Amino acid sequence: MILSTGLASIILVGGFLLLVFIRVPVAFSLGLAIIPIVMLDIRLTPFIILDRMFQSYNSFILLAVPFFLLAANLMNSGKITDKLIDLSRVLTGWMPGGLGHVNVAVSMLFAGISGSSTADAAGCGKILIPAMVKEGYDPRFAIAITACSSVMGVIIPPSILMVVWGGVMQVSVGGLFLAGAIPGLMIGFALMATVYGYAKVYNYPTAGRPTLAGTWDAFRGAALAMMTPILVIGGIVGGLVTPTESAIIAAAYALILGVFVYRTVTLRDLGHIFYDTGRFASISLFAIGTASAFGWMLSFYNVPRLVVMSLTSLEFGTFGTALIIAGLFLFFGLFIDAIPTIIILGTVLMPAAAAADIHPLVFAIIGIVSLAFGLVTPPYGLCLLISAAIGGMNVMKVIPDVIIILLPMLLILLLIILFPEIALFLPQTLMPDSFG
Repeated sequence: MILSTGLASIILVGGFLLLVFIRVPVAFSLGLAIIPIVMLDIRLTPFIILDRMFQSYNSFILLAVPFFLLAANLMNSGKITDKLIDLSRVLTGWMPGGLGHVNVAVSMLFAGISGSSTADAAGCGKILIPAMVKEGYDPRFAIAITACSSVMGVIIPPSILMVVWGGVMQVSVGGLFLAGAIPGLMIGFALMATVYGYAKVYNYPTAGRPTLAGTWDAFRGAALAMMTPILVIGGIVGGLVTPTESAIIAAAYALILGVFVYRTVTLRDLGHIFYDTGRFASISLFAIGTASAFGWMLSFYNVPRLVVMSLTSLEFGTFGTALIIAGLFLFFGLFIDAIPTIIILGTVLMPAAAAADIHPLVFAIIGIVSLAFGLVTPPYGLCLLISAAIGGMNVMKVIPDVIIILLPMLLILLLIILFPEIALFLPQTLMPDSFG
C-alpha cells in the first residue's frame, strides 16, 4: 500500500511520542518510529533508514562535535575551569551577589572555549554551588543560576549546536558563530542584572575586592586558556581553518595546556577523558543519524511543504512566523534533546522561515536560543538535572527560581525576533562578502 501524508505523519509522530512517553531513549525512539512506515509503504525498504543514517554521518563538519567535547572535558579535568573562576572573581566578584556574578561570568568565559552547556554545568557547578551555599546563598538560587548560566555554552561561540546546525542546514558555521556572539553576551548581562536584583533583595554578600597583585595573577593564569576562542573563531572567520579543523586545534591546545603547561592532566586521566568523550559523542552522533532518517521520512511525505503552505496561508508575516518558530522550538526543547530537534524541526521549518523573509542566520539563532531554554526546563532539562544533583536538591524545588531567572532571557529572545540586526551585525560587519 501507499500511505497518505496524513496517515504517515500520524504513525511517525504518534509512534515517536508513544516511545518517548514510555521512556525509550529519544535516539532509539526516532529510529523505531520509522519501522512501521517502512513495513507498510511498498515504496520504502529498510535499507533507506541505513542509507539516510550513513549519509548524515558522511559529513566532515560533524567531526567537530567529538573534538569540541574533548576540548571541554580536557578543560574541566585540567583545572582550567579553576583559572577561569579566579579571573571571573576579580572581574565581577566585587559586586553585590559576588559569587552569583562569578557564576555567570565563568559560564560566559567557559562557553567561549568549550561549546558545551552540560560540560559547563558539571565543571563550574561542582566548584561554585558548594561555594555559594557556604557563603550563605540559598541553595535553590545557587542551583538555578548555575543551570541557567550554563546554557550560554550553546549560544556564545564556539557552539556544538551551531556546528550541527551549519552541517545540517548548509549554513556557514563562521557566520553562525558571529551571529551568536552579541545575543550570548546580552543573555549574560541579563543574568547578571537578575543576580544583582537577588543580591539586593536577599542581601547576598560580595566576594571581596581584588588586589592589584591578585588581579594580575588571575589574568596571567587564565590568559593561555582565553586564547582558545581567538584561535577557534578567528581561524574560521579569517578563512584559515574549517570548523572541524578549529575543533581539533581547540582539543590539541587544551591537551597541551593540561599535560605540559599546567601539568594537571596525567596519562591515567587521559584514559577517562577519552572514554567519556567517546561515550557522549557516540550518543550525540547516533541521535543525528536516527533524526536524519526521521526528518527525511517527513520530507518524503511532503510535511515541510504542508507546514509552509499552512503558515503562508495564515499570513502571520515575518514577526508572527518568527514567534511561532520560537514557540515550536521552545515546546520541543521541553521534551527532546537539542540535536535531534534541530534536524527534525529545523529542516521542516526552514522553508517556512525562508518564505517569511527570515534570514537563515536569524532563523538559526532564534532556534538555538529557544532550544537552550530546554536545557533548564523539565522534563528534559539536562543542565538543571546536573546542577540539582550537584546541589543535592529535588529539581521541583528549584523551578520557581529557574522561572524568575529565565524571564529576562526570554526578553532577549523577543528582542532578537524584533530586531534581527542584533544577530546580523557581526556577520555583516566581519564577513560582508558572505552576509551582506
